[in-house]
Amino acid sequence: MTVGVLIIAAFMIIPLAVGLLAATKSTNTSEDFFIQGRGMGAIAVFFTVAATWWSSFAFLGSNATFYTDGPVYLTALAWNLLFGLMYYLVGKRVWYLGKRFNYVTPSDLLGDFYNNEKLRVLVAGILLVFTIPYLQIQLTGGAYLIEVASGGVIPFWLAALIFYFIIVVYVWVGGIRAVAWTDIIYGALLFFGMLFAGIYVSQNLGGPTGLFKNLLETSPEHLTLPGPQGAMGFPAWFSLCVVTAIGAFMGPQLWLRMYAVKSGKLFNLMPFLLGFAAIAYMGSLLTGFSGVLLEPGVENPDQILPIMLMKYAPFALASLILAAGAAAAMSTANSQIHAVSTIVTLDIYKRYGNPKASQESIIKVGRWSLVIFSLIAYVMALVVPGVLVTIGIAALAGTAQLIVPTIGAITWRRAHPTAALWGLIAGITTVLLITFVPAFSQPFGFHAGVWGLLVNAILFVTISLSLKRTDHKVVKRFDDARYEYNKEYHPELIDELKKKEEKTV
Repeated sequence: MTVGVLIIAAFMIIPLAVGLLAATKSTNTSEDFFIQGRGMGAIAVFFTVAATWWSSFAFLGSNATFYTDGPVYLTALAWNLLFGLMYYLVGKRVWYLGKRFNYVTPSDLLGDFYNNEKLRVLVAGILLVFTIPYLQIQLTGGAYLIEVASGGVIPFWLAALIFYFIIVVYVWVGGIRAVAWTDIIYGALLFFGMLFAGIYVSQNLGGPTGLFKNLLETSPEHLTLPGPQGAMGFPAWFSLCVVTAIGAFMGPQLWLRMYAVKSGKLFNLMPFLLGFAAIAYMGSLLTGFSGVLLEPGVENPDQILPIMLMKYAPFALASLILAAGAAAAMSTANSQIHAVSTIVTLDIYKRYGNPKASQESIIKVGRWSLVIFSLIAYVMALVVPGVLVTIGIAALAGTAQLIVPTIGAITWRRAHPTAALWGLIAGITTVLLITFVPAFSQPFGFHAGVWGLLVNAILFVTISLSLKRTDHKVVKRFDDARYEYNKEYHPELIDELKKKEEKTV
């Protein structure tokens, strides 16, 4: 027990030390606090994106889903590729526009392109409402892992409080730089922790080969869709892939990581790197499937990884891996808390409350926002129950709706503010109806987020084609920016356009 507590203490001290070190590099400006002065380098970018992308949803939820529903979570291999591809195709353009027009939040880009204050407020509201539940599951998962790793010496409520306190302190002093630097350490630990846990636990069944042989004989339904409960067919696979990748990518914490990048070249390798990182999920598969054979009938599937480690691995090793899992939760929670404070500070306080606010006031409000919204998530972690994957996908379904107006803003001059506004409203309404009203429950097996995106996209395209924009200066400003982007990064597109123009003359 003492070893577990010492390991946890080490994991708590590391981010505090990193935060204090990061604070010495800060320039005490809001741009540095929120997006590191747009100077984040390659190593920090990869690890902070990967660590933010992974979470309790990945570390605990993946094992639980393999345990209860069979292979459907292998869609993680596909959604990591989709996420990486979006980071390159969409993220690079978001970064370029952010650098050109000095954007810091999602509302900055969308509000500016669509030239609509109602849309700006709606975007900020969506991000706040749907990020808080996802932050809750980080605190829940992290606190539970700390409780188990300590052998019960640290109860859940205290573990969550420590978790909350540590994050607030180091993000308070170091901003996004502290988050990114810490993510380098935690990202590496998370990758090896997930993979090693599965390999180690499966040795109790003769390694991966023995595991699959036993599973094929005793529970073959765990190896094929739609899984042992018959509910995880192609619609679930497709929904999990699309909603998870797009929802996470549109989260405010990832927007900040797009804006913060130092060079556009850093986006080019992200699809490969994030796709490669998906190998870690093979560890989750081995742990979840080992649990099917060794520990059937676990009441709370989210506990299968801690149960397997505590029963089938030395306590010190189990505590170390579980602490790495707590790091997964912390690496996402710190980013989300920081992102939420950015939205509150810049999209609400600075824009509507105090437009002439000094740099000192902006940073102060940002820091206190960290405290308030972390406290809300802490209370929710104590009083709102739920399976991690279920809560996670519901939250991601809401933020996923932002992909439609975002693609419109970076690619389509006809994209209309009315279309963006009503498309988002209809998409969010669809998500809420299908999620919370039993009569509308998942038509044809597809998740609420998929139906929301479909309704959103249809309305967006239809209304945009039906209306014409009158703010020609705004449209031209973005046309020019897109042209300059293609000229610098995709000159072949300009050559093709010129050839088409020559043919029409």
